[in-house]
Amino acid sequence: MFQKINDLETPQIYHHLVHAVVPRPIAWVSTLNKAGVSNISPYSFFSVASVNPPVLTVTSVPTRDKLVKDTHQNLLETKECVVNIVTEELADMMNASCANYPAGTSEIDALGIPILASELVKPLGVAQAKVRFECQLRETIELTNKPAGGILILLDVIGIHVDESISTGQQIDGSKLNAIGKLGGNDYCKLRDQISIDRPA
Repeated sequence: MFQKINDLETPQIYHHLVHAVVPRPIAWVSTLNKAGVSNISPYSFFSVASVNPPVLTVTSVPTRDKLVKDTHQNLLETKECVVNIVTEELADMMNASCANYPAGTSEIDALGIPILASELVKPLGVAQAKVRFECQLRETIELTNKPAGGILILLDVIGIHVDESISTGQQIDGSKLNAIGKLGGNDYCKLRDQISIDRPA
């Protein structure tokens, strides 16, 4: 089967992308708006853009009903966030935060998500997150202003919290993190089964 993109509707393209580009790590991004109200939302279009300097990338995909999501708006206003890495024990709370809350509602307060203060930024971190990246907004790149178009958000990492339970000296033991990955639809995967393949010399 071969399909030209021009022959497909946007929902079909979305389906192909999210079911084939898997698994995707989940950035649970906590922000504050200019009034100081907290917001938290998960993003599975998430990756590393640079190591030196350390830059994370999150893509916000607007919908027909909401062309600017709260996380994006808050970052434009306050320039700071915390990227919490989602693990198995956080899956249910993360999923609950996807609900369509009215603008200006704190998902953290509504769901009673345990939080703690950050070191270098004002947004709060998720207390149970085993890895948290404190970030400042570098820039946003709007690829298109159409619904389902992507807004690329680049975040400078200025601090990293690593729980001692998953650390080996100065490094993270990925086998202990128990992160989950996003698949298509409502599906997720656990990362317990791993394989190691030596790179060729």
